[in-house]
Amino acid sequence: MVVLDRDHVAAPHVEAAARRPRRPRRALLRWAMIAVALAVIISNAWLAERDRAGAPAPGSALEALEALPIREALSDDSSVSGYARDAFGPAWADIDGNGCDTRNDILARDLSDVVLVDRCVVATGVLDDPYTGARIEFVRGVATSGAVQIDHVVALEDAWRTGAAQWDSAERAHLANDPLNLLASDGPANMGKGSRDAARWLPPDEASRCPYVARQVAVKTAYDLSVTPAEYAAIAHVLSACPAEPLPTR
Repeated sequence: MVVLDRDHVAAPHVEAAARRPRRPRRALLRWAMIAVALAVIISNAWLAERDRAGAPAPGSALEALEALPIREALSDDSSVSGYARDAFGPAWADIDGNGCDTRNDILARDLSDVVLVDRCVVATGVLDDPYTGARIEFVRGVATSGAVQIDHVVALEDAWRTGAAQWDSAERAHLANDPLNLLASDGPANMGKGSRDAARWLPPDEASRCPYVARQVAVKTAYDLSVTPAEYAAIAHVLSACPAEPLPTR
């Protein structure tokens, strides 16, 4: 019988235990190197695809996006930025002088099967919602009108933060009532959007996103508003799926 000293038995196990922690570190390093290599491959593939696509189509939203100024916006804290809704004038003024307020003008434009009362007021109609894709039956009334709201495509607070703070009151009122910047939309979707830009909110219906961001670009182009770096990236990502999406004009 051979009897081994306890120290001779334990020592190899102690040495092995001391070596074990090194293996996970080596594995993590290998995976990190693989991740970096994959990131480089994906980045190069994206750049190559962008180069193959060539210049944006003339008149497209993508072409207009590339011309917008890119800079950080004012704080989204209104107590810091100075934003107030009344800086854009009273809601739904009749700035075109047609005798109808802006809300009813947009309802009459965007709804189908419209029934009017008193020449201007939209009493009922049907909206194919541009944000959710749902069909909404509009009925004017205290308890029902909120089902369809008028969205400022470029939210007024976002406009304030990206250039409108420097405007006079007349130009701000014009933006607030410009049909280019207005869409009849699902009330809850509009409330969910709030004042968020494209980096923080897009229509739930993916098929609606290209025309939505194209209209935002059209408004920001018309009024010389800037986009933030994150907003630019979000809009460019959407338009990469529809590079020929035209720039709306009205």
